[in-house]
Amino acid sequence: MKYFKDVATLEMLRKEYKELLKKYHPDNAGSTEATQEINAEYDRLFKTLKDKHETMADNTDNSNTSNMKYDFTEDAKLREILQKIVGFAGIEIEIIGSWIWVSGNTYLCRNDLKANGFKWASNKRMWYWHSDNYQKKSRKSLSMEDIRNYYGSMKVQTNARVLLEA
Repeated sequence: MKYFKDVATLEMLRKEYKELLKKYHPDNAGSTEATQEINAEYDRLFKTLKDKHETMADNTDNSNTSNMKYDFTEDAKLREILQKIVGFAGIEIEIIGSWIWVSGNTYLCRNDLKANGFKWASNKRMWYWHSDNYQKKSRKSLSMEDIRNYYGSMKVQTNARVLLEA
């Protein structure tokens, strides 16, 4: 493997992928070829680790494992959305659990965010995206700090791209 070193879990793979994307993306002084190589390498490793994860889950005789399995299609959706917005100028991207939160100067890219499935959280003054499979289970409202503490948080460095208001 050229880019990914010592990746043993899906979580490590995702974290390393995000770091490599920040470093090698064409909008961030990287090259298209490097990004394509990273994506191909990621896909190969992802399939290998996914198969290993599913085999381990299938080998446990716990009846609750079927509803605890990680939904790997969610990871692909998250990566796709990140690829679309990582070049927007003036925004801050934060991944909290399986949600993407966007803050900063989002006014110029609001239409692009809407087009990519983001919704505006007026009480948090941020945009958010989550997969279609999410269903809220309670009416409890948490602060962003509580959400970060509960699910963990990772900021994604964006690439500066000039946006013009149409």
